[in-house]
Amino acid sequence: MKLSPRKLLLWLVAAVIAVGLLIGYLLLRQFEFEKLRDEYKERTPGELIRYARIRLLGHEYLESIMLPVLAAVEASIERPIPDTKLPSLSKGQQSFSFAPIHFSAKGQAQAESAMPNPDAPLGNASDLRVSSSAELLRAMQNVRAGQTILIAPGRYAINRAMVTKAAGEPEFPITVRASKPGTVRLETRSAVGFRVAHPFWVFENLHLRGLCEEQGNCEHAFHIVGGARGTVLRNNLIEEFNAHIRVNGEDEAWPDDGLIQFNTFTNSRARATQRLVAPIDIVGANRWQVTDNHISNISKSEGNKIAYGMLLRGGGHGGRLERNLIVCTTQSGSNPGIRVGLSFGGSSTDKSFCREQCTAEHQAGVASSNVIAHCNDFGIDINQSTSILAAHNSLINTAGIDVRGPQSSATVYGNLLDGRIRQRDGSRTNVSMNEVLELREYLHNPDGLDLRWRNGVESIPALPLIADDFCGQARGSSSLPGAIRSQQADCFKAAPGRESP
Repeated sequence: MKLSPRKLLLWLVAAVIAVGLLIGYLLLRQFEFEKLRDEYKERTPGELIRYARIRLLGHEYLESIMLPVLAAVEASIERPIPDTKLPSLSKGQQSFSFAPIHFSAKGQAQAESAMPNPDAPLGNASDLRVSSSAELLRAMQNVRAGQTILIAPGRYAINRAMVTKAAGEPEFPITVRASKPGTVRLETRSAVGFRVAHPFWVFENLHLRGLCEEQGNCEHAFHIVGGARGTVLRNNLIEEFNAHIRVNGEDEAWPDDGLIQFNTFTNSRARATQRLVAPIDIVGANRWQVTDNHISNISKSEGNKIAYGMLLRGGGHGGRLERNLIVCTTQSGSNPGIRVGLSFGGSSTDKSFCREQCTAEHQAGVASSNVIAHCNDFGIDINQSTSILAAHNSLINTAGIDVRGPQSSATVYGNLLDGRIRQRDGSRTNVSMNEVLELREYLHNPDGLDLRWRNGVESIPALPLIADDFCGQARGSSSLPGAIRSQQADCFKAAPGRESP
């Protein structure tokens, strides 16, 4: 029977409707829409898209239809990132050397301001001077408290971990350094560059780059373990590792009281690994200070595809993450995986790696005066952690601040953001004096990290625990919300020659 054009059109319409109803039925079964509807208001668009992708796994027909749709939706909701290089805002490795490090009477390393030290000695008679990888290895084995291993300018191949053999002292630390930043490059082809297991070692002015044949095999530039109390990492450039800095216990000892300051951490592409990706990963250690660092381009293309800029977990106490610049990506927001700015707790720690069984992932931690930008997940994540203070942070183009898990308790105060502040899964949160705004209406160019105020907001009382702003300026008795204290401050201006990697 020959069909007329009109009947053919009707048949085609009926077929399309039938296929649509079939797809709708399959989706209703697959996505558990009743559950999804109940959680819709709590979930970010990115989380809903990732949920949809997970539910589609193993269903080739639905994948072929829906994955391109999800990709298009994801691209449409992500804010474009400026094509120009982003400024480092004076964070990360500086072009000059600092004054010698000092430790408190209790053995806590003292953070320094970013000031050149014209009187910094180029070396003294007790230094161990090295100009080859073999000499560096021998020096690591023979150095004693109070000595410095001074590495001559050049490029060095590191094919095995450089392991500490002796302990420094608070008054006489052991130092490994280049005389000037940018003159020494250590090319690491081993899983670990330096393994630090003894107290009071200082590493500064170095450039470490992972060059493993299989990208994921370059695990850590520094693995700080056990008795390595008071370790200091200062003014280094570290790139192409999974977890550039790993800190954890060993033989029931914990490397407490460390300092990570004015370092630059970055990767050129997503890490192809099943292992954890987090430039700073501190597990179970107490009272670490992480300040004035610059972290950029964190992503993971395999496994759970979750990457963190900074991660404190494993039952530690008293960590302070302050005045750091974290830019999750400088390229495209749709790069592989999920990117979180900083996290207390992450996705929970295996009990075998915990300090005191992880009754909480971290306790009494502080995240303050940080600038966190261009993360496709939360800028600040607090999971199964107690008594956390997240105060005076500026979050640009992130999902915001997330407090989750029945053990979690946090104070969220005076932050400036364009995402949301979310409390869920039984967590307890005290939220006050925050500003959730369309930041492009209040700041000159937030996506380009020009965070000078265009239109101001009211000042709020300053917190005694948060003395300084992102620029190191005293907050006084009152301060604007966010990382910078006042409208007059101009330290967010891009400085010549200080660009993101």
